[in-house]
This record gives sequence, structure tokens and C-alpha cells, in this order.
Amino acid sequence: MDIIKQIEDEQLRKENFDFRVGDTVVLDYRIREGGKERLQKFEGTVIKIQGSGLRRTFTVRRVAYGTGIERTFYVHSPRIESLKVTRRGRARRARLYYLRDRVGKAAKVKEKKN
Repeated sequence: MDIIKQIEDEQLRKENFDFRVGDTVVLDYRIREGGKERLQKFEGTVIKIQGSGLRRTFTVRRVAYGTGIERTFYVHSPRIESLKVTRRGRARRARLYYLRDRVGKAAKVKEKKN
């Protein structure tokens, strides 16, 4: 077995997060400030998922005080404490970059019906 693949497999997260592009998620992210650590919540819409294995990432977009904020997180990062899906979105494409140009209600993704 390849030594790099073996090291990466050891660092993979045991539990899987069940989310897709278009979902609204709340994640608790561990932040270090000086010598202290705290949890910070980040809530927004998943606009992109890319990569595979240990390098799998997802980008979450939110609008705060009229400014769009996008953050990219590693799925297997030990800094992510928890991830909860609050709304299932109905997306017909893999990348939701068009949300960057929209404002207000137009920037929402329709909710998926079961």
C-alpha cells in the first residue's frame, strides 16, 4: 500500500456528514485565539463541494450585515466539532455561484419537499 494513502486513511473522520449543495447548515468550528480555544457557529448555504478523500472541501456562504461571506472548510478537519443541516435545499447544479449576484429573497434556495 502507498505510504501517503495509509497516512491519509488514518486521519479520515469516522462519522460522515450528510449534506449536499443547496443545504443550509450550522457548523461549530473550533477557533484558537491566543492560548484559548472556543467554538464559533457559522450558518449558511453550501454552494460548493469538491475534492475527494482527505482533501474534500465544501464552501459555505452567508450574508452578514449586507456583506456576503464565504468560507471553505475541510470535511475531515479536526476543527469541525459538529455539522447540522437545518434546511434541505433543492439545487439542480453542483455549484451555486449565481447566488453571489442575488440579493434578498432571490438569494435563497428553494426548500426540498419529501
